Amino acid sequence: MKGTIRIPRIGTVTDMADIRIPAELTRTQLKYNGEAGRAFIEALPRRAADLLDRWQLRVTGPSMYGMASLVLPVQRADGSRAALKLQLLDEESEGEPVGLRAWDGAGVVHLLDHDPATGTLLLERLDEQRHLSTLVQRGDAREATRILAGLLARLTAVEAPPGLRRLGDIARDMLDDVPDAVGSALVDAPARQTLLACASAVRDVVGEPGDRLLHWDLHFDNVLAADREPWLAIDPKPLAGDPGFDLMPALFNELADSADSFDAAEVLYRFDLLTETLSLDRSRAASWTLGRALQNLLWNVEDDDPLDADQLAIAELLREEYL
Repeated sequence: MKGTIRIPRIGTVTDMADIRIPAELTRTQLKYNGEAGRAFIEALPRRAADLLDRWQLRVTGPSMYGMASLVLPVQRADGSRAALKLQLLDEESEGEPVGLRAWDGAGVVHLLDHDPATGTLLLERLDEQRHLSTLVQRGDAREATRILAGLLARLTAVEAPPGLRRLGDIARDMLDDVPDAVGSALVDAPARQTLLACASAVRDVVGEPGDRLLHWDLHFDNVLAADREPWLAIDPKPLAGDPGFDLMPALFNELADSADSFDAAEVLYRFDLLTETLSLDRSRAASWTLGRALQNLLWNVEDDDPLDADQLAIAELLREEYL
């Protein structure tokens, strides 16, 4: 069931806005963030009310949500449209305003305001009904990939500002976690070999982790239609590093769910297009993409979830083709 928060709209006492906290958002917060996630959900009613009042916002439609945030469509005091994004403040989300300010709207949603204490963002309103994934679903996957590649090239052209997570630190921590992971009961012999191959690829490049501003999660559902540009990226989890680490979300998003119908040709097409558009060395990019697969697979083990079949297959495919 969806819980409902009753919050007064600005300037009135009796006019109320229904803000729903989806059960799925509660479930994911409890699963992945534990007590911190529970505290975030419990704080949402008062937090939303406080920020609507502070920034003089009026809720104009039903709430939206992702895996980690609640988004309210709002109108500002000057009549302009915006989106209020309420999220748990953690090591990923704390870098979002830093990255958005560095990009300054070039290929990405504009940051209008930010509450550092809670990580809440006031963002430019885009067209939430038109994700880039709609092109894929109507048979234009190649065009969608070209659009995404162009956005990613623009975003990673920017040097990462100080204060962000750094890929070198993340990669070294992953390598430290590999011995325990390969001994997990979740990891069978073929998967163990893939994990070890991913770790070997990361060791080859960890000494040169890069300094570009990475989005970290740019896939087709994180690109929305807009007025000032045809398409803009949303929901970054910025870090500083090599652009090769940014390719994986675009490789597996909107592929067939079944491992039996894994489309290797489509993965290779996407990888080649992305590396060409971003002017990346394919061997180095493949190594960092295996690093991204390693990160996802280590999280599977940590969460006692089955290993992601697409991540394993993509890692093996890129290793065979480029390493």
